[in-house]
Amino acid sequence: MAAWVEALAVWAVPIAALFGLMIGSFLNVVIHRLPLMMQRAWEQEARAILEQPEAETEPARFDLWWPRSRCPQCGREIRAHENIPVLSYLLLRGRCPGCKTRISWQYPLVELLTAALFAFSILHFGPTAAGLAALLFTGMLIAAAGIDARTTLLPDQLTLSLLWFGLALNVFGVFTDLQSAVIGAIAGYLTLWLVYHAFRLITGKEGMGYGDFKLLAALGAWLGWQALPLILLLASLVGAVVGITLILLRGRDRNIPIPFGPYLAAAGWIALIWGDALLAVYLR
Repeated sequence: MAAWVEALAVWAVPIAALFGLMIGSFLNVVIHRLPLMMQRAWEQEARAILEQPEAETEPARFDLWWPRSRCPQCGREIRAHENIPVLSYLLLRGRCPGCKTRISWQYPLVELLTAALFAFSILHFGPTAAGLAALLFTGMLIAAAGIDARTTLLPDQLTLSLLWFGLALNVFGVFTDLQSAVIGAIAGYLTLWLVYHAFRLITGKEGMGYGDFKLLAALGAWLGWQALPLILLLASLVGAVVGITLILLRGRDRNIPIPFGPYLAAAGWIALIWGDALLAVYLR
């Protein structure tokens, strides 16, 4: 038994990296399809509210599992050997084998990022319950950040699921005690809610979306209220630096919104891994 446990500890990190490559491929599907699924649902709800007739032809099934992935340009179905994480992108030289349209660099980037963060999570926590929970946390944050970066949307399917997973895990004290988790969820939501309404009263503009409130609430549920100041500080600093850089280098219009979700997600992951160490350094 001891030998089995020792072998698992040795191979846990490379197994996590390989698992991360496969999950990263699935996360690419989530990032691409979930906003389209939401749009379809909104259109159906709008027709129902406006009492408009349904479309003459029932829309084809479209979810995370069906239909099979296709090239968005020529519609060619992607075959199994063309869907190997990272390797297929390199062998295809980043282009569709049918129409030669360039494949977005997002796909290998998400796969490599997921593999790296999965491996580091297991390296930090080990093959434990906390390590497995960290993989779930990491995957959902990557999906939420990717969708927000592309669409400025943070789906409830991700933020609210993440919140409930955090509360459920901390019933058993995986990352913090339950009281801190509940207070973290409440404080996380209310903090950005107050910032949103204060900004709107002062400027007459909306500074962020409700998805950001829910994401910070979810981070509070996972890590406790004690981690919220660090998460907000890190997210705000990185967001400000990136925003100013885009304005200066690319001439980006400062009135064009910059999604805050990716910075919250990155700050939340950093707080999960190094939060205690960073707080200890600050307090000293």
